Amino acid sequence: MSRPDQDIIGLYQRHARAFDELRSRTLVEKAWLDRFLQLLPAGASILDIGCGAAEPIARYFIESDYRVTGIDASAPLIDLCRQRFPANDWQIGDMRKLSLKRRFDGLIAWDSFFHLTPEDQRPMFPIFREHAAPGAALVFTSGPRHGEAIGSFEGERLYHGSLAPAEYGALLDENGFDVLSHVAEDPDCGGHTIWLARLR
Repeated sequence: MSRPDQDIIGLYQRHARAFDELRSRTLVEKAWLDRFLQLLPAGASILDIGCGAAEPIARYFIESDYRVTGIDASAPLIDLCRQRFPANDWQIGDMRKLSLKRRFDGLIAWDSFFHLTPEDQRPMFPIFREHAAPGAALVFTSGPRHGEAIGSFEGERLYHGSLAPAEYGALLDENGFDVLSHVAEDPDCGGHTIWLARLR
């Protein structure tokens, strides 16, 4: 049996339709998304890392007149993005190997980055930096403390990993990002642990 941390991509390929149907559209994230957008110029470019099927977050950005590029390792989810928003750029890819040779005004990794192991999360911060334009905003969700957790989706094991808050802060600083806000298990955002930072 494969390890759950090694089968995240396969899980989201097998169950893309179920994930899309079950994904809440209530936009409980809206307050944080608005804080993120306030850091961006009008019509800014946004890189959505682990964009899923573009609902509801990428839709919110697109309908607010931002230019969204989405990347996800699940081809069926990217197919849904392309059907819904054919004018935007949707790419199949593993975030750990991301190298678009472009920089964006904003980067978001909401409920995606935390599916990586702690070992795979550390090298993501230079990747964030590589894709960040001067003054770019970065928002991502993590676990509240160092460790691993196994959930369940469609009867399969769903992996989550996290570093300690102090290590996230250090990695952001080492890669040129200043932390603007960090809330662990925000009760106003469905219990998400959120980081909002900006490139110096």
